[in-house]
Amino acid sequence: MKSEHLAIPCGEISLEGILHLPESKTPCPAVIVCHPHSLYGGDMDNNVVVIICQALSMHSVAALRFNFRGVGGSGGKFGNGIKERDDVKAALDCLSARKDIDTKNIGLVGYSFGGMVAFPVAQEDSRVKKLVLVSPAINEGQWEALKNYSRPKLVILGDADTIVPYARSKKNLTSDRQYQIIAGADHFWWGFEEELSKKIVEFFISGGPK
Repeated sequence: MKSEHLAIPCGEISLEGILHLPESKTPCPAVIVCHPHSLYGGDMDNNVVVIICQALSMHSVAALRFNFRGVGGSGGKFGNGIKERDDVKAALDCLSARKDIDTKNIGLVGYSFGGMVAFPVAQEDSRVKKLVLVSPAINEGQWEALKNYSRPKLVILGDADTIVPYARSKKNLTSDRQYQIIAGADHFWWGFEEELSKKIVEFFISGGPK
């Protein structure tokens, strides 16, 4: 496994990112991972983001993590979750231009605030072939839209989450395996990173949720 530091063009600014590349033949599938809320300490070095990227790259899937605008070495300023959608599209542009990436097999993961940003992009951009939302900070309208999202998806929640409460989200969950609950996990997933990343890897390498 190797990593490559990137400067991702995004309009008039540049975003910093790290691409985790597997030790495998290319082109390989790839996944973009979006971090939690920028104003509450969220960045691409978040525990959940990093372990997902590492786990994917160990299973022959490239993984790109990046800082949203105004975070770390990324230019610009916080965009209220709206301008950040352009950041995700820039990350998609970046991967789509690479010869070592299978551009027909690009997925997207959004964690917390990252889920709120990632989901609208997945709805609009056909380059996103698979979608995972982890403890997504989405509103009622987005939960309803998620039910009708037709491409492969996986939503993972912790039943001890007080920020995206399982009890409140429960009515939006269907009984199929596209929605999974991990007992004991809260919003920050400390101690549950390995279990979480395993589910995500299985989803991306098998073509569907396990």
